Amino acid sequence: MTGWWWGRVPVHQRIAFLAMAAFFLAAPAVIYPVFLMKVMCFALFASAFNLLLGYVGLLSFGHAMFLGMAGYTAAHTAKVWGLTPELAILAGTAVSCALGFLSGLIAIRRQGIYFAMITLALAQMVYFFCVQVPFTHGEDGIQAVPRGRLFGLIDLTDVGAMYAMVFVIFISGFLLIYRIIHSPFGQVLKAIRENEARAKSIGYDTDRYKLLAYVLSAALSGLAGAANAMVFQLAALNAVHWTMSGEVVLMTLVGGLGTVFGPVAGALVVLAMENYLAQLGAWVTIAQGVIFVVCVLAFRRGIVGELGRVLKKSL
Repeated sequence: MTGWWWGRVPVHQRIAFLAMAAFFLAAPAVIYPVFLMKVMCFALFASAFNLLLGYVGLLSFGHAMFLGMAGYTAAHTAKVWGLTPELAILAGTAVSCALGFLSGLIAIRRQGIYFAMITLALAQMVYFFCVQVPFTHGEDGIQAVPRGRLFGLIDLTDVGAMYAMVFVIFISGFLLIYRIIHSPFGQVLKAIRENEARAKSIGYDTDRYKLLAYVLSAALSGLAGAANAMVFQLAALNAVHWTMSGEVVLMTLVGGLGTVFGPVAGALVVLAMENYLAQLGAWVTIAQGVIFVVCVLAFRRGIVGELGRVLKKSL
């Protein structure tokens, strides 16, 4: 962080990053650590999705397939093959990366709603695959996944050790996404989002850039899914269902589309509502709907987007 790259980060973003890191480091003292680990996993998932939608302009309705397949792979390799947790997580990430490459070759041939529908169709194919194949155990899922020992040394059955691992994964993934966004590659992605025809006219192979962004988003989503499966020691169908793709869209929009910290804020808000409003029973969906309507009306750029606008005006 003290290198030349950190020196180029704007001061307000440095402060925001340090505040975010401090929150997740201090919060376990007052908030249930397992809930916070889930927030970090889904914050990384939403940030990976935002890389594709917010900075390339590609709306995917199939990102659940990367989250879910990585979770299944990590759970299976840890429980059946006996891999250590770091290798199981890497295996899950690799599978999602490969799945992203294969599905991306098909999906990026289309744009707009056609791209979204193709990704949804591919995700549904993956969902039915997970329902049918034996290793996923159908509706029961893969349960009692052993957390094991990280690098053969650190016992992850200890909540503190598990929290530290998830924190490192989240921060590393977040910084990687930040670096991608602010690299020359990221600038090309923004140019494609703004005017793909013009980007083509100056010599960029836009399909190649979009495919690479799609694969990076898939791999980081897989990293989040694999970590989430290790946290809850479970890989189940809900992670690969189309509703999960809708949920990550919601997190991104609530937090702030195309903002660096928006997906993190959105994941925290959406998961907090799901967790703390659950006692309302059948009324929980109505309460969530009202809150989302208020967010859309009051924060049209998302929570972080509106906050940034207000701060710019005050300065």
